[in-house]
Amino acid sequence: MPQKKLIILLDCGDTIIDEGTEVRDARGIVISANVVPGADRMVKDLVDSGFRVALVADGRYASFENVLTQNGLFDAFETLTCSEAVRYPKPSSRMFKAALGSLDLGEADAWRCVMVGNNLARDIAGAKRMGITTIHLAWTGRYPKEPASTAEIADYTIKTPTELLPLVHQLDEQLLARAPQPA
Repeated sequence: MPQKKLIILLDCGDTIIDEGTEVRDARGIVISANVVPGADRMVKDLVDSGFRVALVADGRYASFENVLTQNGLFDAFETLTCSEAVRYPKPSSRMFKAALGSLDLGEADAWRCVMVGNNLARDIAGAKRMGITTIHLAWTGRYPKEPASTAEIADYTIKTPTELLPLVHQLDEQLLARAPQPA
């Protein structure tokens, strides 16, 4: 299957992993957690459809490694960019620049990316400032679903992980239509 042009950046907590199920050790490392219903299938379907998938999340690498491995998702991600390594949490542009760099992309390539997250202030506002298309996964009540400012208005909103794949296929087709053609 040919690789898609669109690159999918995914948050972890309450986008893939249900934060309400997290079990932490004495150091605060998440040692186990359950996936958001349908999120494991969402990630696998994205990869099976030829999309490049990267994690862009606030937290500690060991936590992501634990929960993604436990749920059979760790190997689905081309890269993992976490705030522990970058030393700046989202919405800092440093997180998104680091994610782009880990994918061998520059800031000028941000238009090829889509950020999917649950937090309007962090995931959506941070990605929008970089020129990344945003998708708000609004399934949890733990975070506001209404934007506090225009910077937090997502380009698209979905309520369940199962809604993501059809949307990104549509966005990928639109991207192919806009892509520069070889001379």
